[in-house]
Amino acid sequence: MLGFLFLLWIGFSLLFLLFRTRRPKNFPPGPRPLPIFGNLLQLNLVDLLNDFRKLSERYGKVYSIYIGRKPAVVLNGVQAMKEALATQSLVFAGRPQDLMINHAGEFKGVVLTTGPMWKEHRRFALITLRNFGLGKQSMEERILGEISYITSHLEKNAGKAIDPQILFHKAAFNIICSVLIGIRFKHEDEFLKLNIHYITENTTILNGPWAMKVFQNSDKMRKSLGEQVSQHKKTRVPGEPRDLTDCYLDEMEKRGDDGSSFSEKQLIACLLDLLFAGTDTTSNTLLFAFLHLMTHPDVQERCQKEIDEVLGEEEQASFEDRHMMPYTQAMIHEAQRVADTVPLSVFHATTKDTRLMGYDIPKGTLIIPNLSSVLNEESQWKFPP
Repeated sequence: MLGFLFLLWIGFSLLFLLFRTRRPKNFPPGPRPLPIFGNLLQLNLVDLLNDFRKLSERYGKVYSIYIGRKPAVVLNGVQAMKEALATQSLVFAGRPQDLMINHAGEFKGVVLTTGPMWKEHRRFALITLRNFGLGKQSMEERILGEISYITSHLEKNAGKAIDPQILFHKAAFNIICSVLIGIRFKHEDEFLKLNIHYITENTTILNGPWAMKVFQNSDKMRKSLGEQVSQHKKTRVPGEPRDLTDCYLDEMEKRGDDGSSFSEKQLIACLLDLLFAGTDTTSNTLLFAFLHLMTHPDVQERCQKEIDEVLGEEEQASFEDRHMMPYTQAMIHEAQRVADTVPLSVFHATTKDTRLMGYDIPKGTLIIPNLSSVLNEESQWKFPP
């Protein structure tokens, strides 16, 4: 029996030595990782931000954790974030290529791409979104149309308990869809309701035990968006784009078979990225702003007074009116900050060996920007939450 226990102990010791992880020289400090699992068992995925805050208090603004055997560097605070993502933007512009999230396979879109493919698609998306109204009157008209629907619905239900987030989700989804696929859906439309369900469910379960369902929901959304793309291919007039999808198909036709990264699969992935990026964050920010104004009637009253003074007899505000509403603008920015709708940025990766805040970061290191730490940094804000 003693011999068996001794051999077992020797076996565990060898496994520990074989699978233990060692931090590279002058790598950011962090909690001691376990063999194979790294720090995964030490982190509470349900309340990850709180764990990140505690680790930052112990190890500093730049520290490391291990996801399995893969090292990751977590960035906290304005200084670290600015140096990495602004000063060394190209060095930190990579995307992790070996995490489970890349189950997306060929569907990489804008978020999961890196290098020339990312530059091509990002540039295309920015130019096309501007051409189809981002910051222009045409976009303003789409927004005002959704606002009109929301206010009408709220007035009809005055005195009743309702969930405004459903309205906000549908409005945000419709505005984005009008630019991406040229359609404004009725609020009872099945396509709209199903896709909003997938988006909100993915946000809810992402860090929980049912996270694998995120991939199933994303696949369903890709299928429904693929049907929209197929419809566009049948009805489009080359050179006369109606929306971003037509522009992308024109670009594919223009490039032909020159080995370009533009493809129908990438188009669907881009549409999915833009819908995810704009729908839930916009809705949650609006919901928090409503809550903020309800609990701070003095702020609500001051905003209303400023809006009334600027608009006069006009019923609707325009984008240009914002320059004459400094207090209302400040309230919106503060609501965005305190709402903290995207606490962790898209994961990055270093494209070459570099140095950050006195530490050496090897090429290919996973980078986790903790945006919440910036929005709540005590040295930067008069009233941090």
